[in-house]
Amino acid sequence: MSWIYLLLSGLFEVAFTTSMKYSEGFTNWKGIVGFFVFGSLSFGLLLKSMQSIEMGTAYAVWAGIGSSGTILVGLLLFHDAFSWYKILFLSLIIIGIVGIKVSH
Repeated sequence: MSWIYLLLSGLFEVAFTTSMKYSEGFTNWKGIVGFFVFGSLSFGLLLKSMQSIEMGTAYAVWAGIGSSGTILVGLLLFHDAFSWYKILFLSLIIIGIVGIKVSH
């Protein structure tokens, strides 16, 4: 169950960073609400997952899911610059996440 909490916390981290973008420098109230709601869920589930997953492993997986998901959201929703290098290094992050899970 802890790995499900960790996965969910990573997904909420993506929603948290996306809310930061939508908050438009804390001038859009919908983005601000999302910032606090998704940020709280992300950190709360990360803490819950750390009850039975090693701290370093949990944090690395959480950060990897958050950064990978945020890159994908940037590419798909905000039309961030596409680069094959970006995809290559994103793939390496995902491989690292899988490697950490497998080695646990």
